[in-house]
Amino acid sequence: MKVPDNLRFTENHEWLRIENGHGYIGVTDFAQSELGDVVFLEVETVGESLTKGEAFGTIEAVKTVSDIFMPVSGEILEFNEALSDQPELINKDPYGDGWIVKIRISNPAEVDELLDADKYRMITEA
Repeated sequence: MKVPDNLRFTENHEWLRIENGHGYIGVTDFAQSELGDVVFLEVETVGESLTKGEAFGTIEAVKTVSDIFMPVSGEILEFNEALSDQPELINKDPYGDGWIVKIRISNPAEVDELLDADKYRMITEA
């Protein structure tokens, strides 16, 4: 299972990458393997400001449907449209092409509350 050192993580298995002042959110390699084959995503929150822990969308897989939560507070700027036609990108490349939303982080201090790669690894290996 991959856990990149340059990302921050939640206990709910979302990840956050900060790039050029924006945040990118997706689900972890562990989450996608637990979900199984991803077949559909629904994100109807583009343009909305949400707080840390709020659901911003749902992910539907062969095994289940699950909410996806904000790791930090922010405004949803963009949904990864590639996932509309290829939701399986989440299974193939969860940390790259499988990112789900781009956000403007409204409370940068919340980033420090997220798990680093080592702490996240401990959760998934327990």
